[in-house]
Amino acid sequence: MKVGILGNGQLARMLALAGKPLGLDFTFYDPNPTGCANVLGEFIEAEFTDQQRLETFVDSVDVVTLENENIPEPALRAVPSEKLFPPAVAVLKSQDRLLEKQFLQQLDIPLAHYYALEDERDLVEAVRQEAGELIIKTRRLGYDGRGQAHVETPDEASAAWRELSQVPLVAEARVAFEREISLISVRSRSGEIRFYPITENTHHKGILHTSIVRCDDPMQALAEEYATRLMTGLQYVGVLGFEFFQLEDRLLANEYAPRVHNTGHWTIDGAEISQFENHLRAVLGWPLGATRAHSPSIMCNVIGSFPHKTELAVIPGAHIHDYQKETRPLRKIGHVTLCSQDPSALQAGHARLRALVRD
Repeated sequence: MKVGILGNGQLARMLALAGKPLGLDFTFYDPNPTGCANVLGEFIEAEFTDQQRLETFVDSVDVVTLENENIPEPALRAVPSEKLFPPAVAVLKSQDRLLEKQFLQQLDIPLAHYYALEDERDLVEAVRQEAGELIIKTRRLGYDGRGQAHVETPDEASAAWRELSQVPLVAEARVAFEREISLISVRSRSGEIRFYPITENTHHKGILHTSIVRCDDPMQALAEEYATRLMTGLQYVGVLGFEFFQLEDRLLANEYAPRVHNTGHWTIDGAEISQFENHLRAVLGWPLGATRAHSPSIMCNVIGSFPHKTELAVIPGAHIHDYQKETRPLRKIGHVTLCSQDPSALQAGHARLRALVRD
């Protein structure tokens, strides 16, 4: 079978690496020929608005999926609904932070208080009403800390409006959360849902740096409940990443990603079946695989540039993943997962790894 992927980056690459042992072939569609996935299959270099090339792409594959949620709507609409997984509606809602928040509210999934902002006056008024720090985000695009600003005063609000290119925004009240966690879920075409263990996440300069697997976490059941509501409400198929803030025994939704997710990269080395293989199983209509963690694991992103590989390889339990991307400041170019049944060895390895991979 041939799987079509909209996108040509590291997530497409890892999907293909998971699919090759299953006998799957891949075609990647992207306007950027310098991505790191296209060496693993056929590549179509074309714009996402090129309907003729899109039609050729769709006709050449058995199923279509995507590696990022910013695929333009014309490309999503060019794929018949019976061939596109996850469904277009799940992707389109995630592309607009306001629509995403409104949908989560409809499902009774808790959120931090937020404001919809159309212009500078709305932003200044929100700051006055909140009388505290607000996190400002563009409604569309923006990732890894981009398209965001923190404001507390009307003057800061006006500066943020100019800095964020004067586009529609959402403002979120800053919450004193205890930790950030995420849940990787997968839903099949038949509606079966499986969950991986929660990860506890830390960021550096707005970019995910570390995900620590937390088996038997007390927040697992509540996170699964919210993810089930979301995936059922979207009639979702595939892997979905769902990020939360924890405040005591409560969870507030941050955002969801309709795709395989950075906080699930540990599953390649630390789970029975990786998120990438399970995504392929789901979109192809195959039975889902086990999501159990077979080893305590910690995943760290490699940001900016790789340290010497021998410095990483000497760490016990280290699994190195180099995406073969051009180095650039603040760019994710790989990750390393540590797996060990020995908690002290895992923590010692983490300390060594953390010192090596931060940009």
